[in-house]
Amino acid sequence: MSDMALARRNVFVLTAAQTLGAASPPIIISLGGIIGQMLSTQEALVTLPVSLYHLGLAAGTIPAAMIMRRYGRRNGYLLGASIGLIAGLVATLGIVAGAFIIFCLGTLMAGFYGSYVQSYRFAATDAATGAFKSKAISYVMVGGLAAAVIGPQLVIWTRDLFITAPFAGSFLSQSVLALLAIPVIMMLKTPKVEHHEVKKTANSGRPLSQIISTPRFILAAAAGMVSYALMSFVMTASPMAMVGCGFTVGEAALGIQWHVLSMFAPSFFTGSLIARFGKEMVTAIGLLLVAASAAVALQGLELANFWLSLVLLGVGWNLSFIGATAMITDCYTHEERGKVQGFNDFLIFGTVAVASFSSGSLLSASGWETINIMVFPIVAAVTVPLLFVALRKRHWAR
Repeated sequence: MSDMALARRNVFVLTAAQTLGAASPPIIISLGGIIGQMLSTQEALVTLPVSLYHLGLAAGTIPAAMIMRRYGRRNGYLLGASIGLIAGLVATLGIVAGAFIIFCLGTLMAGFYGSYVQSYRFAATDAATGAFKSKAISYVMVGGLAAAVIGPQLVIWTRDLFITAPFAGSFLSQSVLALLAIPVIMMLKTPKVEHHEVKKTANSGRPLSQIISTPRFILAAAAGMVSYALMSFVMTASPMAMVGCGFTVGEAALGIQWHVLSMFAPSFFTGSLIARFGKEMVTAIGLLLVAASAAVALQGLELANFWLSLVLLGVGWNLSFIGATAMITDCYTHEERGKVQGFNDFLIFGTVAVASFSSGSLLSASGWETINIMVFPIVAAVTVPLLFVALRKRHWAR
């Protein structure tokens, strides 16, 4: 099988795996606080299950990269899916037993599973070459679009599965999703070169410190961190701000649903945009859309302002995050990929965890306007060098 045929096959497999794996976070995020209220006796701890999910996601990225580098992508992903299966069972047990600590352990483990799922986008580029690399990342992210529908629907279908334990069925369905992912992952075929990688030492290629100190890596990682952290920062505060302005929980939930759909729907053409305009330019455009979302939010407190802002935020995240991911793939050789990808995701999801934790308290202390004003200087700090690099590449390409 040629590398291109293998790459296309793997993209199909990874998109299916992404659909199943990415359906778990909406279950945790939408229900974690509610179940925290049911099980915790301390009001300050009700959001701990969701916080622990983000912590597990950030903490699991580097160990996941090390395991996959030592044992291969497929074996690592099978381990990740197994952790996801157990995580759902542990969370279900916590709800049925009324044990808050056990439930929190389940969401923490689900974060470890998420650290494997997040690397599917990199796995899609293993056998890809040229312009298809960016398209492969984009196609795999399409799985998130289906997951955005599957996750919330599973909550609705299974929340009353156990009459005496509300929502236990929803977390049991999380285990089923991970179980279904296992035969899908088994179909993943890694490039032949990866079989030799098992024999290589952990010190293959350049030292990580040398790679991450290059301007190329710093700019790509900064773009990924800013795009994901700002999206999480604003998205977490948006429902609370909407409800605080007098809108219903249903209206806030609908806004978030449109936001999530906007995050993944552009994936059908993001890869083609990158091939046409370049990684840096598309990433910069995405960050400018994130800034535009903040500008719309500052224009008023009508429902239309909130919803349009969330849609622009979702589209901006898609372009900037996929663009930043494509930029990272230019920063390493094949044998360096594991440690670089793992460190990059650690930076991104560590920043996301901090942004998610701080969003609610900042909204309470300073207000919705401050949340959005903070977006502009952060976007500018990364967008200006991105545009400089993009325009310089265009000049030399003439």
